Amino acid sequence: MSEKTVLVIDDSATIRKLVDTHLTPAGFRVVLAPNAEDGLQLAAEVNPDLILLDHQLPGTTGYEVCCRLVESPKLCRIPVVVSSTLRKKAYAEYLDLDNVVDMLPKPYTEELLQSTVANAIETAVMVVTSQSGGTAVPEVIEQLEDADVSGSFAFIGLRELIDFLTNGRKTGVLEVEAERSRIRFHLNNGRIQGVYASGVESEEIDRMVSLLPQSLVNLAPVLRMTIGGRSCAEVDGFVQLLNQKVLDPRLMTKLLRFQAAMLVHSAFTRKLSKFRFDFGNSPNALHKNLPLDISLLALLVEGAFYNDDSETTELDNRCYVRRAIRGQNLDRAGLSARHMKVLNVLSEPKDANELASALGWNTDEVHQVMRGFVMAEIVEQRTHQVRGEFVVFEPNAVAAQNLRTSLEDSDNRYVGKVVRDQLALKLLLKRVLPHTLIFAADDESSCQMVRKLFATQNPNAARIKRIALVGSTANDPPIDWMARVGFDPQVIIARPCTAELMFREMDRLLAGGKSASNDAREQHVQSDAPPVAPVQVAPLNQHVDNSVGVQS
Repeated sequence: MSEKTVLVIDDSATIRKLVDTHLTPAGFRVVLAPNAEDGLQLAAEVNPDLILLDHQLPGTTGYEVCCRLVESPKLCRIPVVVSSTLRKKAYAEYLDLDNVVDMLPKPYTEELLQSTVANAIETAVMVVTSQSGGTAVPEVIEQLEDADVSGSFAFIGLRELIDFLTNGRKTGVLEVEAERSRIRFHLNNGRIQGVYASGVESEEIDRMVSLLPQSLVNLAPVLRMTIGGRSCAEVDGFVQLLNQKVLDPRLMTKLLRFQAAMLVHSAFTRKLSKFRFDFGNSPNALHKNLPLDISLLALLVEGAFYNDDSETTELDNRCYVRRAIRGQNLDRAGLSARHMKVLNVLSEPKDANELASALGWNTDEVHQVMRGFVMAEIVEQRTHQVRGEFVVFEPNAVAAQNLRTSLEDSDNRYVGKVVRDQLALKLLLKRVLPHTLIFAADDESSCQMVRKLFATQNPNAARIKRIALVGSTANDPPIDWMARVGFDPQVIIARPCTAELMFREMDRLLAGGKSASNDAREQHVQSDAPPVAPVQVAPLNQHVDNSVGVQS
């Protein structure tokens, strides 16, 4: 705040001391006068921004002092605030004076004194000019301009909106209406510097205070003050203490990050109506001195930890799937390296137990982190019961792609992968023991690998169910499966097949269906899928060097 001069003309030493005590720490220069003559002399000398004038003075009144000020071309534009215990009776005398801008009734509180003086100084020139020239006074100072970007959340999500601003590296303030409250995101070059709110219910603030980490409990009164993001003497005082190293900036930054995480979580879990974005730097002093410089994802994950609203039932039925990122912001600033590992592990759908095992976490931490990722729309959550896992080895590119497309549209009652090359199959079988292996039985390399796999004495391999995919015509001779792969497949399906056909046969195998006979023509499950060019079958007498291992 730039220093403004306030001249106090009051015969009470107590009042003069009180005003000096309360206005000087607020950034005002206070000049004191005990009577009218000294006051008029000081007014001419210091040309104050405001005169705080007592109505009753020794040998005269405040009204006479105002008249003498008006008579002076040099002093007539100085705004005056009249103070009196008579209140309306005293103020009625000053109605015809152009330089009187407000009334301060005695006794008054520190807050009333500061707000009256600050408002009078801010509006003084406009009010005096209006009263002396007979012009209209505007209702507000600094009329709110139209937002640079505004709209309704009926057509866009909050994550999409913030991604738009962060991808464009925008600087400004995004305000969103969340029920009765308004949440403001302060951005600089695309990064979130601070999050504040107004209109938050006292019960909600109490809830936030109750969730403060132990290291921040002593700063609960500060949170109640900073959550609104307002600029006031207390906040300015905190900033000065931070600059002077009196307060620990690390604790204050941690508090502001907690506040941001709580408000972001609130914004993503409430019904939003409208938004507006104003480009340009904001005047907020705290985040300028202690910028968070953090990503949305980091705040969502942190907010999920503080707001432990996990469901108590059906946790084992949750499956997390990594979503394809299209136009999303990839910034991970502020997200711990520990939590970044999730995206590397989630290369295929996994439930909480599988993630906990892969990461070495407990399942509670998995659910908390994943809630943040789900809100950021980087991960999708599915709730279903997976009946088993499968692996499909299909070297034919067209057939493999058709099957992958069919799996995407399926009911996902089974999970698995379609692979086309031998290396991918070997790596996959080392990581997971599938319930069912589906293989292209009319491809030489496929048959050789499967023969090698089930020729071992590994009991794990013996437990895998086997489905053969073959292309055939009515004139094809029966297949000698023992000669081709060394065993009789439980099911033979005509290539190409769909996910539903495959799942139907896996249902039968889980239910304890009988094995198929060696007569492939009689055991084929006919497919309605479009034909795919058949793969030529070569002799099966070549030596296979690549072995396939299965781990338990």
